[in-house]
Amino acid sequence: MSNNKRNIFSEKLFRCECIENKEMIEKEWNKCKLSGAILIDVRSIQEFKEGHINGAISIPYYELYKRAKEELRNKNQEIMLYCNTGSRSKRAKVILEKLGYNNVKNFYTL
Repeated sequence: MSNNKRNIFSEKLFRCECIENKEMIEKEWNKCKLSGAILIDVRSIQEFKEGHINGAISIPYYELYKRAKEELRNKNQEIMLYCNTGSRSKRAKVILEKLGYNNVKNFYTL
């Protein structure tokens, strides 16, 4: 399968949906936010300031454990995570799942 056709795939190990470009994440986000989902940009604050998906909140990966307990009170709420390559958002998903969040998706942009 070519890279062009492989825009969306499921990674069973982490049960994530990785979308490889910003436009596709925005499209998915626009569908999900209507049902109360939240979109979290787990990149650094500087990266967030340089550009982010409209409606995303910034919780850098390195602050997630602490801030999740304070800011993400509903553990059943759909949470969409994204970063540039999927590495930080994948680790963030694992952290949230260990904290008891059960509706977390990992997205990334290239």
